Amino acid sequence: MPFTVYLAGEIHSSWRETIASGVHSLDLDVDLVSPVTIHEDSDACGAAILGEQPTPFWNDRVGAGINAIRTRSAIASADLVIARFGEKYRQWNAAFDAGLAVAAGVPLITLHDEQLDHALKEVDAAAQAVCRDPDEAVQILDYVLSGRLRKA
Repeated sequence: MPFTVYLAGEIHSSWRETIASGVHSLDLDVDLVSPVTIHEDSDACGAAILGEQPTPFWNDRVGAGINAIRTRSAIASADLVIARFGEKYRQWNAAFDAGLAVAAGVPLITLHDEQLDHALKEVDAAAQAVCRDPDEAVQILDYVLSGRLRKA
């Protein structure tokens, strides 16, 4: 049975592809699941499905509700959540997803650069590991699933 990993967080870099490539190259039995990563679709899904709303607030609200169905279901059924915090935008969604994982008892790995350490200290304290790059997360998956430890 595959190990399911939910990849939460920023959508402006190729970190998900790096993890997918690493998982594939190590032949790990892992299913990678993500939120909708096409920003325009994620923002517009509510109005596109339920119709245009009277204000931008309500357009955002109905879209957030629909996206939450996917996100909450995926996190609840995941074996692990990796939450990537990028530097380009504030990552409110990633922080919320990390909190959902912790509340659901799903193990959490955070992934971010050192300059975000202070801002994410509480999130990092709840995580089982803090990684600086996607390869470290792949190494953790390899170790957890196979017991292999790559020597430096």
